[in-house]
Amino acid sequence: MQTCEEPRPPNGQSPIALAAGQSEYGFAEKVVEGMFIVVNSITIKIHSKAFHASFELWQLQGYSVNPNWQQSDLRLTRITDPQRGEVLTFKELTWQTLRIEADATDNGDQDPVTTPLRLITNQGRIQISLKRRTKDCNVVASKLMFLLDDLLWVLTDSQLKAMMKYAESLSEAMEKSAQQRKSLAPESVQITPTPPSTPQSWSQPFGVSLNASSIGQYFDKHDMKESSYHLLISRLDLHICDDSHTRESGALKHGMLGGAMQLTFRRMAFDYYPFHRAGDACKHWVRYSEAMETRGQWAKKLVSEFQSKIEKL
Repeated sequence: MQTCEEPRPPNGQSPIALAAGQSEYGFAEKVVEGMFIVVNSITIKIHSKAFHASFELWQLQGYSVNPNWQQSDLRLTRITDPQRGEVLTFKELTWQTLRIEADATDNGDQDPVTTPLRLITNQGRIQISLKRRTKDCNVVASKLMFLLDDLLWVLTDSQLKAMMKYAESLSEAMEKSAQQRKSLAPESVQITPTPPSTPQSWSQPFGVSLNASSIGQYFDKHDMKESSYHLLISRLDLHICDDSHTRESGALKHGMLGGAMQLTFRRMAFDYYPFHRAGDACKHWVRYSEAMETRGQWAKKLVSEFQSKIEKL
């Protein structure tokens, strides 16, 4: 993979649907979604103008799950609402070991001497939720949850500086990509109901007879109101150490040895909602609390003040 100077255009229609000669969510999509994938090892290399990185995964598995993130009958792994013309699908990826390594490129703007950034984790998993339109299979919203168990990370000060520079080099490309997504978001969130097909083509819980009202309620229960990305680490032990071997010999002679710092985080979570508008409700957020209600009122006040200034101009 390689970072782009300018964002690419959207992918458009599903290649699976096009290859099958269909324009809407149908049999071909269901067959591909039902596949159970097992990969012994996979290596992903990422190139940027400032650094290059690699991701190595061992014992990767990908499969469909029900809304409760459990393996079950494939007919329970999707929720289709014919009234909305939308379908929800749920996937899970698991692995035994993940190795991440990043280093500066020769022609980048990094310092001449940099320490490669390395991270090795134990087993983890990614939970993916997708909401798509049935008429063209385009993704309307998605939810990505990156779950890790106990994580030990030994990080030197030079690696920490390099990591900050890597993030800085990616910020420009990420900002351009975010602007492109936001410009296309209003069109993607529009819901255009399609006429219901025959009952056999719509998926519903196996062995349960559901009417249109109960299907809508079941859909609402697991619906993604907007795209979001989440990272949850059960326990993180972070050791930040000084690179004493890079110090001048004179400092070592005076007894100025490198120091170290240990940080322990439990149930550390990051939630990112890239398309959330200022002042909109947050009740559908994963970790919603009453404190956010106060924040919402404060945000609405700022938005109204901004709008009034714009109207005067």
